[in-house]
Amino acid sequence: MPTLSAQPAAIRADPNWLPHAFDPARASFTFVRIPRDRLAQPAFLSAVGEEEDGHGRAELPLDQLAASAAPTATPVCFIFHTAFCRSTLLARALEQPGISAGLSEPGIIASLANAGPAGQAALIPAARLLARPWGAGEAVFIKPTNHANRLAPALMQALPQARAVLMTNPLPSFLAAVVRKGLLGRRWGRLLYLELMSYAGMDLGMDAREQFAMTDLQAAGLAWFLNQRFVAALGGMFGERVRVLDGDAFAADPAGTLARVYAFAGVTVPDSVVAGIARGPVFASDAKTGADFAEKAARDEAATRSAATEDEIAKVAEWIGLIAQQAGVRVPLRGVL
Repeated sequence: MPTLSAQPAAIRADPNWLPHAFDPARASFTFVRIPRDRLAQPAFLSAVGEEEDGHGRAELPLDQLAASAAPTATPVCFIFHTAFCRSTLLARALEQPGISAGLSEPGIIASLANAGPAGQAALIPAARLLARPWGAGEAVFIKPTNHANRLAPALMQALPQARAVLMTNPLPSFLAAVVRKGLLGRRWGRLLYLELMSYAGMDLGMDAREQFAMTDLQAAGLAWFLNQRFVAALGGMFGERVRVLDGDAFAADPAGTLARVYAFAGVTVPDSVVAGIARGPVFASDAKTGADFAEKAARDEAATRSAATEDEIAKVAEWIGLIAQQAGVRVPLRGVL
């Protein structure tokens, strides 16, 4: 993919130039130019920078962006999530030209999280660039990867006008998703536990040997608990700017949930339009792969439905409940949206 010498002002003004990556050594942003219809596709936007399909690519120094007053959409709403809770489906459902743009996991946020302290200076211009309106009067919904949740407070501070949906789900639903992803899912659960402990950890009363001896689902369950605790802290920090959404409740009532999300974000959408979105094709296919939803749901059920798995999930849930009770944290967080 060739690098283009586009004008900085043109890049800052055009939301199709999506910030993709931050290079701390060069103090620069890489941008990828994408068409609007790419927002509606299943794959995360973080994959755009790896595509070789003719999209434009450009690099701009941070000092040409930090001083810019990139136009921002009003309203702007983040979708922070704890993984496997239908946040990708929500972001795709909110990609409605003329109403709102849905940005599902743009690469720049993960890039800033991976950059550590060096990424802090780039966070405000990145947030402003992501918040640019894609059409006149359109809102923008930004769903970062859950692996960048540590940046949630800074992102909310970078855009004082922004609100956030804090999306989660009950522990059994989360653990079932881990199980159906097989070996890689179980490994992912352990890595997520290590990740959460690095920025949202607590003293669990276990030494290194006891932590090593945990089962995969125990580690994943603790990651879920630490995420619940972190999300609860976000609610305390930002008050009325945030709302908790249960992903299972979204699945049970997509139209009602969409209506409440739009209302919370400050977007007026007729009930008939919301109902049409809920009946539309986005809910008929898997949000991440595009596969037929009913067929994938049947495969998922078959992959996780066993007496041994259900017993393990139940025991881990009981264990996490005791830990949460001792920590004074009510889990799962109650959906208030």
